[in-house]
Amino acid sequence: MPWIAYIVHFIAAAFLTNGIPHFVNGVSGRPFRTPFARLGSSNLSSPEINVIWGWLNFLIAFLLFANIGPLYIGTPGDTIFVAAGMLVTGIILARIFASSAR
Repeated sequence: MPWIAYIVHFIAAAFLTNGIPHFVNGVSGRPFRTPFARLGSSNLSSPEINVIWGWLNFLIAFLLFANIGPLYIGTPGDTIFVAAGMLVTGIILARIFASSAR
């Protein structure tokens, strides 16, 4: 598999990871921070916006996984890059969301 596919799988995993908190908060009926929140407001978007934003992240991840080289979880390269993409994005999001909760 070409090396670019591993980078795209890393990015797809980042989109997948970013979609999870937005979608979960949205379907749970809780407002949550998105890039669409108005400045000067509480910086939270409605649950409906969060469901849509989470779903769009899932769609982008799916399109990247489906169209850029096959994804074979269990093979060392794919597994490492997907896991790394999720870990790095998860840590970044944890820091961002923790700072906004204060």
